Amino acid sequence: MAKSKGNRIQVILECTEHKATGKPGTSRYITTKNKKNTPDRMELKKFNPILKKMTVHKEIK
Repeated sequence: MAKSKGNRIQVILECTEHKATGKPGTSRYITTKNKKNTPDRMELKKFNPILKKMTVHKEIK
């Protein structure tokens, strides 16, 4: 039997700076977080391949 993941959920991170540039496409990452330890929305610096630089990605949905 598979083990339950518990409080861990999958979240999608989307670039905040990309929309302002007007370039086509989006930069998104999928990761997991512990809902019990971090109930707020996540914010991480990740690489945006379209802009070719590190940008802030925020949790969506």
